[in-house]
Amino acid sequence: MALAQLPGISPRHVIGASALGALFEWYDFFMYGSLAVLLGKLFFPPGDPTTGFLSSLATFGAGFVVRPFGSLLFGRLGDLLGRKPTFLLTIMIMGVSTLLVGLLPTYGQIGAAAPAMLVGLRLIQGLALGGEYGGAATVVAEHAPPQRRGFATSWIQITTPLGFLLSLAVILSVRLLVGEAAFTAWGWRVPFLASSVLLAVSLRLRLRLEESPAFSQLKRARRLSSTPLGDAFGNRRNRRLLLLSLLGITAGQGVVSFTIHFYALFFLQHTLNVESVTAYLLVGSAMLIGTPLIVFFGALSDRIGAQPIMVTGMGLAAIGYLPLFRALTRAVNPHHPQPFDPALLNGPLAVALLTMMMIMAAMVYGPVTARLVDLFPTEIRYTSISLPFHLGNGWFGGLLPLIAAFFVIKTGNIYAGLYYPIGVCVMSILVSLIFLRPKRNQA
Repeated sequence: MALAQLPGISPRHVIGASALGALFEWYDFFMYGSLAVLLGKLFFPPGDPTTGFLSSLATFGAGFVVRPFGSLLFGRLGDLLGRKPTFLLTIMIMGVSTLLVGLLPTYGQIGAAAPAMLVGLRLIQGLALGGEYGGAATVVAEHAPPQRRGFATSWIQITTPLGFLLSLAVILSVRLLVGEAAFTAWGWRVPFLASSVLLAVSLRLRLRLEESPAFSQLKRARRLSSTPLGDAFGNRRNRRLLLLSLLGITAGQGVVSFTIHFYALFFLQHTLNVESVTAYLLVGSAMLIGTPLIVFFGALSDRIGAQPIMVTGMGLAAIGYLPLFRALTRAVNPHHPQPFDPALLNGPLAVALLTMMMIMAAMVYGPVTARLVDLFPTEIRYTSISLPFHLGNGWFGGLLPLIAAFFVIKTGNIYAGLYYPIGVCVMSILVSLIFLRPKRNQA
């Protein structure tokens, strides 16, 4: 890969510093999702498991709801002040808020103040993550030659499943080390507190990072936008592109990504009653197998374009989710709604089915950054790619577990929640094919 070479900084350092920081923030953000079932019991009133579970999912979704607002706040700063100082700020905010989650007292200790503080910190995490993606993606994209952006930016995309896998690995290790009783009592705090190590390493790398060449060139030429939000939303063409990129690209990408990242995990634990360690191992194995394909599909998009790959991935998801989840039930708990019996688990088949979902996610996630970068000009790029990405992932994707669980509870059909991601995928395919034309290799 040929990235733009700057004095004193290597191309690998540009990707490494950006990707490691993004990995750290996804690890922090996903930690809550990985522990949502347990945190629902610790931070919400006892006595009604269903209400506690829905409250926990709502708190999980709250962090996603505010991500678009974080993208506006930090996107504006990134287009005004620069990419580097902005995503240094976001990583600090995320690190401190995650550390504080690990120190929070539970509902049993202080009552209603516990969920209030948890929600507050979750909202702060969402704001920080809203600014992180745009910074990391923009820096890497602006260091890479246009014809290699799919490959270069896919290393930012790969940090999402890796962050999720890291959160699962740390949680599983602590569970096995201290035992289930101790983990429920205090061990759940360790993964949150351990994030301080990643924060220190990420900060050190990012402090050495230079500003992106494209932004520096605009700054020297005095062509920076003084009102990036106004330029992004005041211009009719840009407004149209923002809306189309949301409905035709990131909404579908968001639901496909979060179906495997979180809904599959919740489905195994809460619907099929699989104990947590087994559920983590099944989903983690599938993600470990499928994650390298994110880079493969990102590189492939440099050759054939992002749109056909993403549309195919969303199409496969729309067609395949119902049969895949039905087959997953038969492989994991064939006598559902009876209790889960480990002796009846067909582990290899379950991993294979989950891996198919991960492949679909890789097809839509690998090329998405390069697709968004090519739609918007440099002077408003941080703002413009961040907003549709976080609306699609934060609202359409992040609220998927809550919406799907609500449908399941209301209908009594354990597969009813899948109609939501299927419908969103169909919408995105139609919008993409009808209104969005491939536009590649923009500087």
